[in-house]
Amino acid sequence: MAAAGESGGIAGVVLIPMRFVWPFGGTNVFLCGSFNRWSHLVQMSPVEGCPTVFQALCSIPPGYHQFKFYVDGEWRHDEHQPHATSEFGVVNTIFLTTEASCMPGTPSPATPPGTNMDVDDQARRMRTQVYVTDDPIIDAAPRISDADLVVSRNRVSAFLTKHTAYELLPESGKVVALDIDLPVKQAFHILYEQGIPTAPLWDFRQGRFVGVLSAMDFILILRELGNHGSNLTEEELETHTIAAWKEGKAYLNRQIDGHGKAISRPLVHAGPLDNLKDVTLKILQHDVASVPVIHSSSEDGSFPQLLHMASLSGILKCLCRYFRHCSTSLPVLQLPIYAIRIGTWIPEIGEPNRRPLAMLKPSDTLSSALNLLIQAQVSSIPIVDDNDSLLDIYSRSEITALAKDKAYTHINLNEMTIHQALQLGQDSCQKCQMCLPSDSLHQVMERLANPGIRRLVIVEAGSKCVKGIVTLGDVFNFLLGYN
Repeated sequence: MAAAGESGGIAGVVLIPMRFVWPFGGTNVFLCGSFNRWSHLVQMSPVEGCPTVFQALCSIPPGYHQFKFYVDGEWRHDEHQPHATSEFGVVNTIFLTTEASCMPGTPSPATPPGTNMDVDDQARRMRTQVYVTDDPIIDAAPRISDADLVVSRNRVSAFLTKHTAYELLPESGKVVALDIDLPVKQAFHILYEQGIPTAPLWDFRQGRFVGVLSAMDFILILRELGNHGSNLTEEELETHTIAAWKEGKAYLNRQIDGHGKAISRPLVHAGPLDNLKDVTLKILQHDVASVPVIHSSSEDGSFPQLLHMASLSGILKCLCRYFRHCSTSLPVLQLPIYAIRIGTWIPEIGEPNRRPLAMLKPSDTLSSALNLLIQAQVSSIPIVDDNDSLLDIYSRSEITALAKDKAYTHINLNEMTIHQALQLGQDSCQKCQMCLPSDSLHQVMERLANPGIRRLVIVEAGSKCVKGIVTLGDVFNFLLGYN
């Protein structure tokens, strides 16, 4: 961090701009310290997109300082930062110097020049070395030993193995299944109206569940409609059945046998007594959003009953509930996500072999979004402005909104913008959720366990500049050591 060229009340004293952060929530949060002679409270402001994180920028002279936070009428200190006992009780401490010297083990709220003083609190608290120079801050990311990582993964694995899919079943609820003879158009109206991204398919003639219809099917159908020479017309969509589409899809994917007949893929499903680890691995290995939990009282599997659609969200909720009050037994949960690089991140300059993060602008076409979802094999795409600050997110499930008022019949995928497509979607305050690189794995898991949240966009505090994205699949891949 470069010293600022400001002068304080004493001539010749160089003041250093420091950002103080309180990450533990509250309504009215203030800062006070020795740098203002404990004379007045400095109002702290919530960070945009992170309402539980408060910050304040103060210019303070070099030297040793004490400070405390005044949160909703109560004096508090951050026990994760260096602290000491003084005449004001337990206070946080900080030491600043304008020399190019190293201060091992002394976390600093300072940030390097050129970053608008945005600070990730957890990252700052866990720094082991901070240099106060004209060069960028040098961070040593907190690490976990291989032994602790193995212990954490073994405990997660043991929990998932011990519990079954039956425990995912809600006390009350509904599951939606679709007949394969249903017209495709009608099927996607149902997905939209019910607010669900997938539904299992029932074959009355065979008397069993034979597959799943998902938002990706609708994406592929719309792309076929948009291609010149497509065999599927808009009129046919009105009567084209799910069964006919699935057969046509198999031909498109060249899933045919030696006699030229379509090969039907077996349904990926789980039984109520399957353990949660097996259910999780089925979802990860087959890259699906959920699997039907099906029970049959007969040995041959006849008369199956659809009990539930098991998802990673439900499994993560069980996991969080179990470890919520004993998270210290899993050392890995305390690490910030930037330290373990969980999820997909924007590659740093000179960083090799890192998969790029797919992002689009609001003015990009819906066609480009659909193609990117298919080609990049991702479930969502952050929508950003010219500064790469997050505006929204377009996910696969958004496509079902085109069923509303038969919008798909009168749009051109190459002309409709992503912004326009998002306006058709259902309102959802949970659709575009964010986290900071400094948030702990435990914090990220707790947020992803909430219904309807399948991913968090990793952003820089304040600017909301996109740094990456972390999904439910990323969390379980890491916790189980899969991939």
